[in-house]
Amino acid sequence: MPSIALHARQHLALTPRLQQAVRLLQLSSLEFQQELREALDTNPFLEYVASETGEAAEAANGAAGIGSAASPAAEGPAMAAEGAGESGLEAGMGQDASPYGETSYGETSYSESGYSDEGSGYTAEMPTSGALRTSSYRGGEDGDSEASDWVRVPITLREQLHEALRLSPLDDLDRIAAQVVIEALDDDGYLRQELAELADVEGGADTLDEDRLRVALRVVQTLDRPGIGARSLSECLALQLDAMPDDTPHRELALRIVTQHLERLARREHGELQRQLGCDAASLQAASALVRRLDPKPGNHYGRADGGYVVPDVIVRQVRGKWVVSVNPAIEPRARIHKLYAEMFARSDQTSRSPLAQQLQEARWLIRNAHKRCETILRVGECIVARQKAFFQYGEIALRPMLLRDVADELGLHESTVSRATGNKYMATPRGIFEFKRFFPRELETRTGGTCSAAAVRALIKEMIDAEDPRDPLSDVILTQELEKQGVQVARRTVTKYRQMMKLPAAEMRRQI
Repeated sequence: MPSIALHARQHLALTPRLQQAVRLLQLSSLEFQQELREALDTNPFLEYVASETGEAAEAANGAAGIGSAASPAAEGPAMAAEGAGESGLEAGMGQDASPYGETSYGETSYSESGYSDEGSGYTAEMPTSGALRTSSYRGGEDGDSEASDWVRVPITLREQLHEALRLSPLDDLDRIAAQVVIEALDDDGYLRQELAELADVEGGADTLDEDRLRVALRVVQTLDRPGIGARSLSECLALQLDAMPDDTPHRELALRIVTQHLERLARREHGELQRQLGCDAASLQAASALVRRLDPKPGNHYGRADGGYVVPDVIVRQVRGKWVVSVNPAIEPRARIHKLYAEMFARSDQTSRSPLAQQLQEARWLIRNAHKRCETILRVGECIVARQKAFFQYGEIALRPMLLRDVADELGLHESTVSRATGNKYMATPRGIFEFKRFFPRELETRTGGTCSAAAVRALIKEMIDAEDPRDPLSDVILTQELEKQGVQVARRTVTKYRQMMKLPAAEMRRQI
């Protein structure tokens, strides 16, 4: 028979504050900035701290109003009053609501005795949504405008084609058909959608049929750069050859190659090409050179919407022979508790369960967790630089194999914390911007019993291919043998995988006649 019984057990649970700390740590820099902006917009107890230039100006003018960046000493009495209203908060919110507890990522705890958010906090300028603008000022008494308003914006492919279409003498329906084709083009200039599908989407047989769209496509292909509006690589190259003067040497032979034998040319089957085309080796070489000068993606010459920005979390510099790691000032949280609002709340009769009390507590959690996020990322970055110091001196060939566990053991963190601190995080170095995960290559054994990293093997393969004879390129088997001579034992399929990861073609594709 069913029965009801009570069982007592213990289990670990993340408090709301720790959940927020874990979530902030695994965010990328852009997502973190967005999170802070949303908090500044919705929480009245948070205020944005002005830049240091603005702070100096306010200090010189004796400004001490709302939003001024006062010193920690000046803010002490205000925060003391704020703390007077916290006792009820802590009693009502429980242990996890204590503003001076411990923040834990995974299984590691951090003491916060060395940090205070009393007005000054861990602050740095937080960029606005318009990253290129320095302010939202739109002109003063003299009518001056921003310098960024004069920045040239590159015209996109579709904008250029629409402008050229206005000069074409077409009737209304043909113009609409051409506009439909222009909007269907990809960023590289190709039309990868079938004309029949465009006709179905844009209104059926009574308005835009397939024949009318085919005529409109021919018009679009003549509006600007040759090759725009092509439906395949062969057609794109053929359009560019058709646009050349008739007396261009070897133009007809090149046209036959791109329309009938493009795959053979890609596989460098020159003997078969000579037999199929009935030409000599010199003519084939000249026609092939003409084809290689063509542009396979003509749409890339136009502007396109920028995306996929990478904002580094830490910056690595060499100072007096030592590598120094610092947090990128552009991503540091420049926010603090609003002094005036906190004082007003401390003098009010609000209970610890009121919505304002919860918002004040959330503001303190956010500031401390944001500080702890930057501190953890900085510690992990310093550990990576210390362990991979040879990379910054000699390049990727000097990368050592490293595991997340190695960094976790050295810093006293949990491995999951290191994983969150390295995911979607980037490091700006004199050699470029690299993701944190780039510095954790897997380990490969050498003939002498030592180890090397997979990144170093890829760098060796790249050096060998760069130094090879173009007329006699190195195959994957030969590359495997050369690596064996240097003490690196890898299989041929591993060499093939690494070569493909670096987007290097096979030996047959690299051979030059």
